Amino acid sequence: MIPDRIIEPGTLTTDGARAAVEVRIPWYRALPASCIAGASLTVDGVEAPADSLRWTLNGEERTFAEMVDDTDSWWFPLDSAVLSGDVAVPADGADHTVEVGLTLYIPYIIIGDDETLHIEERDAKTMKAAAA
Repeated sequence: MIPDRIIEPGTLTTDGARAAVEVRIPWYRALPASCIAGASLTVDGVEAPADSLRWTLNGEERTFAEMVDDTDSWWFPLDSAVLSGDVAVPADGADHTVEVGLTLYIPYIIIGDDETLHIEERDAKTMKAAAA
């Protein structure tokens, strides 16, 4: 729905081995954590391994598997979450191309007998990395 606003500009941080970026929901309504099905994080063409990805929502860092049954934590359109993963990025003042992909389930739009709508959105931004 709103893919060009997924990545918050200027939020790339790194400790050298792990990078993180703030992301916004590409949907117009809040969704529970259980509807965040997955993500990808790529910096300068290098994708973070899927098993290294972590999602921080409302101050709690988790894997996507840990959020599958969580209907108590909500991601609101005005709130940023943090996506992080193992991808080496130097905080060297250079510009870096950051790409984020998100897969979300929309629980109140039923498209089949046992299926809800899912959306897959991508965004890319160029920014400098700050030291974490």
